[in-house]
Amino acid sequence: MSAPDEQSPDQWEDKHWRRNLAVCLVGSFTTIVAMTLLLPFLPLYVEQLGVSGHAAIAQWSGIAYGATFFAAALVAPIWGRLADRYGRKLMLIRASLGMAVVMSLIGMAHNVWELVALRLLAGFAGGYASGSTILVATQTPRARSGWALGTLSSGIMAGNLVGPLIGGVLPPLIGIRGTFWLAGGVIFLTFIATTTLIKEEPRPARARHNISRGGWKALPNKRPIIAMLVTGLLLMLATMSIEPIITLYVAHLVENSSRVTLVSGVVMAAAALGSILSASRLGKLADRIGHWNVIIGALLVSGLLLIPQAFVTAAWQLIGLRFLMGLALGGLLPCVTSVIRHSVVDGMAGRILGYSTSAQFVGQVAGPLLGGLVGGRIGMRAVFLGTSALMVLGAAGVYLSRTKPIRHFTPEESSR
Repeated sequence: MSAPDEQSPDQWEDKHWRRNLAVCLVGSFTTIVAMTLLLPFLPLYVEQLGVSGHAAIAQWSGIAYGATFFAAALVAPIWGRLADRYGRKLMLIRASLGMAVVMSLIGMAHNVWELVALRLLAGFAGGYASGSTILVATQTPRARSGWALGTLSSGIMAGNLVGPLIGGVLPPLIGIRGTFWLAGGVIFLTFIATTTLIKEEPRPARARHNISRGGWKALPNKRPIIAMLVTGLLLMLATMSIEPIITLYVAHLVENSSRVTLVSGVVMAAAALGSILSASRLGKLADRIGHWNVIIGALLVSGLLLIPQAFVTAAWQLIGLRFLMGLALGGLLPCVTSVIRHSVVDGMAGRILGYSTSAQFVGQVAGPLLGGLVGGRIGMRAVFLGTSALMVLGAAGVYLSRTKPIRHFTPEESSR
């Protein structure tokens, strides 16, 4: 019988993975809902805090909303490294408690400066969804990682879809500040569930000792990791590039101007709904045929689907194409995470997955910026066609970078 220090990661990590996945799924959903529910009423809250004038309200609303994602992009690799060193559960406890406190404090803001500062703090203190991804990726048996990460990804995307809907319903019932306090209370329940229900096996002493050795330079093959970082960025770029122009684009397709905002919301929701429905299925498929194959296929299909979106003549055509594109994109994040997990030793998984999260946040910020810039200067069709070209080039780059998964490492091997 081998000693604990000589066990492979799959031997000592997957004992509680099913229950942990369930808790992480619910916890990620609730925290993402809390982060996104302010979208419908953020300008109203900014106005309540003393900002006047349409331009100023729009500017401060954008700053307040983007502050969280900017901060989260900066600290994601740090939290990933700390998760490798001190445990993934501890990072989830930190994130859920921090989010519960900050979300409640946002409901007590007195001016817009406090709102922006608290939104920054939410980005620094949060990271429950990304922490859940690290926990699930490192605890799930490798043969089931695609399905498990796809299931978790569905919950995260569902939170992004449901959050704004709840944010449109609650403020008229309990007020804006009450909505933030309720969100903080729900996240506190997530904190309790995380603390009491998630189990993490003690990590071998040698695995903990080897975490800080080598860093990025210690990776045996950096090419697949770089390819996955770029793929995560491209995913968010493709999803978000249409955001600044969607209302204007839909206005050309809908005769009744009163229906423009409604149709725009459906268009944006269609891609998210497609991804929710396909993520776990594509993850399961990837476990069977290979994660690289699904990534290349998803990038190619989504790139091709962007071309007809530039030439639609009716809103229903755009909605259908965005839904199909969402079905294709749903498999990307689970497969990207699986490839990274299979390409690094256990002691570096959190850190590299943190870099992946940062890359996705960069795409989430860059997508709307580039989409607005290209749409305003060249034309709205150029946004779809340009994004299509990027996705196809991304598929080619992934194909050239594909490699066989790294074999299972033991802590003894990783110290050599």
